[in-house]
Amino acid sequence: MKRLASVGTAVLALVLCAPICWGQQTVDLEALKAAKVRLERALEIAGHHGKPISAKFEIEDGKLQLSVYTMKGGKFSEVLVDHQTGKVAKVEPISEGDDLKAAQAQNAAMAQAKTSLEAATMKALKKNPGSRAMSVVPAIEAGQPIAAVTLIGSQGSKTASEGLK
Repeated sequence: MKRLASVGTAVLALVLCAPICWGQQTVDLEALKAAKVRLERALEIAGHHGKPISAKFEIEDGKLQLSVYTMKGGKFSEVLVDHQTGKVAKVEPISEGDDLKAAQAQNAAMAQAKTSLEAATMKALKKNPGSRAMSVVPAIEAGQPIAAVTLIGSQGSKTASEGLK
C-alpha cells in the first residue's frame, strides 16, 4: 500500500510540475496578458483536429507559444494555435519520445473523463477571478480523472485540481 501511495504521489507531482517544466522558460502574467487568445479558446479551436487531451502556454525559442495535444483516430498531434489570431499555425504528429508518453498518459485520463478540459478550465477560472489559465493537464488521482489547471494572476501562480467525472 505504501508503494502505491508513493507512486501516486510521484505521478501527481509530475503532473503538477509538467506544465511549468515543459517550456524552456516559464510563462509570466505579462506574457499571458499579451496573448489575445486564451487557453480555453485554444482548446475549442484545436478540437477541430481531434479531442484535446492537454494544453499549455510555453516559451519556445524565446517566443510565447500556445500548444494543444489532441487525439484522433488513435493518433496524437500537437496543434499550435497562434495566440494573437486564434488560427491554427501548425499541426505536428506526436509519434515518439517523451511527448508520446505524455500524450498516452493524458489520453488514458481523458478516456475516463465525462467533463471536457475546456469546462474544467472554465470552472477553475470561475473560482479564481482575475486569473488566466496557463495550462491544463489531465491525470488519474485516487482512481478518478482530474484536470490540473495551472493559473496565473496578480497573486502569482497556483494549480487547481478539477474533477473530470
